[in-house]
Amino acid sequence: MWRFLDTRFEEILGSLLLAVMAGIAFINVIVRYCTSFSFAWTEELTINFFVWIVLLGTARAFRAGGHLGMTLLYEALPRSARLFCYVLSILLCIAFFGALCWTGALEVLDERDLESISESLGIPVWWYTIATPLFSLLIIFRMLQRAYADLSSGEY
Repeated sequence: MWRFLDTRFEEILGSLLLAVMAGIAFINVIVRYCTSFSFAWTEELTINFFVWIVLLGTARAFRAGGHLGMTLLYEALPRSARLFCYVLSILLCIAFFGALCWTGALEVLDERDLESISESLGIPVWWYTIATPLFSLLIIFRMLQRAYADLSSGEY
């Protein structure tokens, strides 16, 4: 079970979120088309779930080594310089997502302290923003997994 979650967590959660987004958007379109009524809360959920899906996709891309890159100069470097560039890029990415995690956690704490609620559903806003620090940690974990696999195999 852990192996399955380790290899498919982002896909499963992202698929569920996308299904919910498509379902509520479809329902809203049908209701708006058939009546003069509109569900305002669908936009709130759709926008926030979209942010979650982007972060999950980032984690999945790091896990699979699927990020787009311009490698012409990188591949022309000697192997030792490529190792240096690879490790530097991993460290810079970890620093970026570490900063995102930190600022996201500060935002969640501020929203909890201020008791901010969403406009449409009236739920605490930190329920949405908790995904930023959590998924940033997931991204860092996936980066380290990929880096370990690449460095162990020598294919960096």
